[in-house]
Amino acid sequence: MNSVERLIVVVLFEGVDLLDVTGPPEVFALARREADEAAGYDVVLAAETLDPVTTGAGVRVLPDATFDELATRAVDTLIVPGAVEVDERGRVRALTDPAVVKRVGELAGRTRRVASVCVGAHVLAAAGLLDGRRATTHWSTARQLAEEHPAVEVDADPIFVREGDVWTGAGISSCLDLSLALVADDLGEDVALRVARQLVMYLKRPSGQSQFSVPLEQVSTTRRVEDLRHHVLRNLAEPLTVADLAAHVHVSDRQLTRIFKNELGTTPHAYIESVRVEAARRQLESTDATLERVASACGFGTVDTLVRAFRRRLDTTPTEYRRRFRTGASAHG
Repeated sequence: MNSVERLIVVVLFEGVDLLDVTGPPEVFALARREADEAAGYDVVLAAETLDPVTTGAGVRVLPDATFDELATRAVDTLIVPGAVEVDERGRVRALTDPAVVKRVGELAGRTRRVASVCVGAHVLAAAGLLDGRRATTHWSTARQLAEEHPAVEVDADPIFVREGDVWTGAGISSCLDLSLALVADDLGEDVALRVARQLVMYLKRPSGQSQFSVPLEQVSTTRRVEDLRHHVLRNLAEPLTVADLAAHVHVSDRQLTRIFKNELGTTPHAYIESVRVEAARRQLESTDATLERVASACGFGTVDTLVRAFRRRLDTTPTEYRRRFRTGASAHG
C-alpha cells in the first residue's frame, strides 16, 4: 500500500491552551490506525526553541522541532492554537504574540492548508490570513475578533468554518471536530467516523452545528425579555407572530422589534426560528418521532419549513442530523 506522508505542524508558545495542542495529534494518530490504506501523518510540535513550553494549564510540553528547523520541509497542515487571559471580573481576552504571528505568517506561506483552534483564529487574523474570509472562534472572544479585525467576517455560531484552504475552529472539545473534518477531507468520512467512535464521541459533528444551545444563551438584563423567552419556549407550536408577542408584554410591534434587537441582538422571527430549531434538534436526538410530528410540535407547520430552517441554521437536513446524533433507538422519517 502506498503511504502519503503529511506533515502536520502544531504551533507552540508560552501560555497556549493545552487541549488545543494535544487534541488534534490524538485524532491524527487514530486516523493512521483506522485508515484502510496507510495514512502517513507526521505530527510535529514546533516552537521558537526546544525549551519546554508552559501551557495555560501549567503543564509543560516539549517541542519536537524549532521553526527554523522546519524551514526546508514541506508542511501539509499548520495548526495554530491560541491563548487567553482572564481579568478579575472573569472577562476572557485572546492574546497574540507578534513573534508568533510572524512565524505563523511565514509557515502559512508554504503550507497546503492552515487551521486555527479556538482563539488561535486571532493569530491567523493578525497574520492577515483571514481577511475577506468567514471565520469562527470561541464565542467568548468573537466580539474582540470582529472589533480588532473588521476585514474578517466573524461567525460566532458554528463549531468550525472552512473557507478554501483556511479552517477555523470554535475551540475546547470542538478541536476534535475540526481535526476529524481534516481527516475526512484527506481520507474520507468512513475513516473519520471510525476515529470518532474510538474517541467515544457520538458521531462526527457537521461544521454547521452551533457552539451553544439557545436556552443556554446569556440571560437578558430585563424581566420583560425573560418573560418573552419563556413564553416562546412554552408556546412553540403556536404561530408566535410579532403581534402576539407584542400583545403578551403590552407593547407595540415596533417596540417589540427594538427590544429584541437591543436585548438579544436579533429579530423576533430569527430568535423564534433558532428556538424552534433547537427544540427540533433535541427531538431528533432523543425520540423516534416522525419529521411531520417534529415539525408540528416545534411550530414549523410543515416538513419543508423544518428542512429549510435546518439548512439555513445548521447547513444540514433533519434526516442527516438525526443520523449523526441519534442517541436512542433507530429513527423513522
